Amino acid sequence: MIRNLARLWSRAVIQRLNNTTACQQFDISMMAGETKDGMEYLEPYGFTSTTHSGAEGVTLFVSGDRSHGIVINVADRRYRLKGLKEGEVAIYTDEGDSIVLKRGRLIEATTETFILNAKNKVVLNTALIETSGAIKAEKSITSAAEVQDKVGSLSTIRKQYNSHAHSGDSGGMTGTPTQGMK
Repeated sequence: MIRNLARLWSRAVIQRLNNTTACQQFDISMMAGETKDGMEYLEPYGFTSTTHSGAEGVTLFVSGDRSHGIVINVADRRYRLKGLKEGEVAIYTDEGDSIVLKRGRLIEATTETFILNAKNKVVLNTALIETSGAIKAEKSITSAAEVQDKVGSLSTIRKQYNSHAHSGDSGGMTGTPTQGMK
């Protein structure tokens, strides 16, 4: 009976994988030198990843029948993020990219380039957006509120421009601009 229970599951090391099928398939090696090819990897709905060879997994064999098993979990201790606090959650890659849901209701994303594709629009419901770098827009920037920099606001600049006068060449003053800044 113990032998039959032991045949229900095994630790495995991923040797090769095929991620072009509807369900990824792994060629694995298990304890005692046993190998299996084409083991289906059942991933959680909505999540997928393509692991490296050498990652480890858990295999299940219904009724201990080793002719058709499945892989239910894969981990790779070589790249796992370390030092998370209790309750924190992360997704990560072997290249160091990560999204960490941290304590204190903070989400931290780390990468070299972050691309957000939204067909219609992106809505940021927040009181403040900060950046330490430049902001570049390929089209216009529109604001329903005041636009300002470290010196003044756009409405102040507009008011100054619209009310200023120039000295004429003959020493007299010209009038205010005939076309005001709108």
